Amino acid sequence: MSIQLGAVCAHLIVYGIAILPGGMNAFLLSSLLLDRRPRLRTTHEPLPGLSILVAAYNEEESIAQTIESIARQEYAGPLQVIVINDGSTDGTAHQLDGLEYPWLEVIHMPKNVGKARALNAGLERVRHGLTVTVDGDSYLYRNALENLIRRYQNDPPNTRAVAGAVLVRNSRANLVTRIQEWDYFHGIASVKRLQSLYQGTLVAQGAFSVYDTAVLREVGGWPGAVGEDIVLTWAILKLGYRVGYAENACLFTNAPTTWRQFIRQRQRWSRGLMEAFKVHWQLLFHPRMSTLFIWWNLLFPYMDLVYTLAFVPGLVLALFGIYWIAGPMTLLVLPMAMLVNWIMFRIQAGMFSAQGLKVRRNAFGFIFYSLFYGVVLQPACVVGYVQEFVTRGKRWGTK
Repeated sequence: MSIQLGAVCAHLIVYGIAILPGGMNAFLLSSLLLDRRPRLRTTHEPLPGLSILVAAYNEEESIAQTIESIARQEYAGPLQVIVINDGSTDGTAHQLDGLEYPWLEVIHMPKNVGKARALNAGLERVRHGLTVTVDGDSYLYRNALENLIRRYQNDPPNTRAVAGAVLVRNSRANLVTRIQEWDYFHGIASVKRLQSLYQGTLVAQGAFSVYDTAVLREVGGWPGAVGEDIVLTWAILKLGYRVGYAENACLFTNAPTTWRQFIRQRQRWSRGLMEAFKVHWQLLFHPRMSTLFIWWNLLFPYMDLVYTLAFVPGLVLALFGIYWIAGPMTLLVLPMAMLVNWIMFRIQAGMFSAQGLKVRRNAFGFIFYSLFYGVVLQPACVVGYVQEFVTRGKRWGTK
């Protein structure tokens, strides 16, 4: 490779494709294998009051089920649910107006203003000390609210937010959702669990998380950003607080059903990461364990760029017998990827079993996720990074 590309370029490619990802995977697996989640302390303290914010845009088909799943939680504390209909153009308003729950409040925005502004409109009406966000196309699994709050109560006293476990609800729709089922089930979940182990989950995702209401107001609520949840989480971390993760607080959400929607979603997530660095770059120099993962995230654009511009073209060339970048030894990456994902699967399956959930058979989706997911994901991320610096628009979702 150094002959064709030069020594410097060759070293950058090797580090971006093999050394850095390999080291990260080794650290991830060893930490997860050694991790022993602390049991929740039994307590007779009453559950605190909760204000749940649900921002909904064109969720006619799912919003009623989302609210129904909240009603079925049987949460023992006071409950306030605020649904913000963000200028939907379908029948979302009609669905919401037909719901009758004593704790339900509905705000109809006259026009679409974006998720951050919609949530902030709801935050103005919050009455309780803890605020939970739930996506409008989601379904809360049993005891999800209580498990989330118990984790918040049991975590270190400087905790000000806890992310729940988000899983794919529509995984049987097609190949696109079958692949994402594995990404949510153990890819995203394993990273959050790892970060929580080192005292700093980096994203309390808007789909399902709990926040200290006073801290939310202290940081000014949700920022007007494409990745409003990651920018908000980093603002909480910058104040010196901790963000945790409750792997047993499960919410099922609808994943994108087309490659176009999926790519747009991941581009938005990548833009959100760049936004977080632009606003909260000081976190790179905070002396705490979670800083390791801030630096970790700083390497993602470099690794995604090398994968997109070197590894993928190298594999294509290798198929034609041109081993300038990737050679026969590169194929060893594939069984290693399968092994890494299998270990992560076994760890996550234990959590599923403890919650009375069963992992559905999805072998083809697992194989495609393990071997080929990055071919779509990482080029999409590269485009997202670039968009943050060349595009001014701040649009909400992937619809």
